[in-house]
Amino acid sequence: MNQNRQNTKTANLWHPRHWPSWLAVGTLRIIAALPFSAKRYTGKFFGLLAYYFARNRRHITATNLQLCFPELSSDEQQKLVRETFIQNGIGFFEIAWSWWLNPDDLAERYTVENLDLLHRIQAEGKGILLVGAHFVHLDLCGAMLCLEAPMGVIYRKNNNPVMEKVITEGRERIFAGVYERQDMRGIARQLRAGAAIWYAPDQDFNHRQSVFAPFFGIKASTLTATSRLAKLGNAAVLGLFHYRDPTTHRYRIVFKPLDPSFPTGDDVEDATLVNQMIEKAIREEPSQYMWVHRRFKTRPPDEPSLYD
Repeated sequence: MNQNRQNTKTANLWHPRHWPSWLAVGTLRIIAALPFSAKRYTGKFFGLLAYYFARNRRHITATNLQLCFPELSSDEQQKLVRETFIQNGIGFFEIAWSWWLNPDDLAERYTVENLDLLHRIQAEGKGILLVGAHFVHLDLCGAMLCLEAPMGVIYRKNNNPVMEKVITEGRERIFAGVYERQDMRGIARQLRAGAAIWYAPDQDFNHRQSVFAPFFGIKASTLTATSRLAKLGNAAVLGLFHYRDPTTHRYRIVFKPLDPSFPTGDDVEDATLVNQMIEKAIREEPSQYMWVHRRFKTRPPDEPSLYD
């Protein structure tokens, strides 16, 4: 019965209403097969197209950067907005590349800093919650890291069923486990068994299981799941961040310790500590962060929208 349902579900993905999605997937598959430099230039081209024509996303990005980098001049902020779209365009193809690549092809493209922090915790037999953020090349750098130390990843299900199938199958090729973010018990069970699992708590999911904590000095709705998973999974917590060198185009993956007082037992304090670590990481390469999403869309009851 389950097999029949699965076959029906797969057949439904080939319904004509999904053909545009399959066309997009085919285009991405072709671009993913291009030489590395060609992917980079293609991504830059599409990033600039989005910069000029995606007015709403440009407004969101500009608002985020005005809020988070008030010390920059208007011209500097505008330049950062443009560069952010370029980096997001490149990152889109980097992520797509990761769904089909042979991870061994990445062996000479990256370096890892502070890997001993991970190995030290693993030697103790503890699970590790790797707290990261939505940098533009997250899946690609995840594939690189899995060459050094297998890890699982927590994700949010894609609303498009074709993209959900392609992305999930691509990630299952790379990661040791792929866990839907609602499966808190299953994730905690894997952590208690000693797994390393990557998690990015830096997006706004309204008020659900969130508190307001400062992020770049702005009240931001921040998930409390980081401390809950650490407790439920009896896991250590490490920061995991990654950057692309703008000159050499090599990747740098960095493990960073979180404040040793985490988890403190106070949701707001814990969320603040996580946000501080993520903010510091973003400041190293701000244009490589996904500023195109509305990080500050949820406001306290007495505050108006920041994006109107």
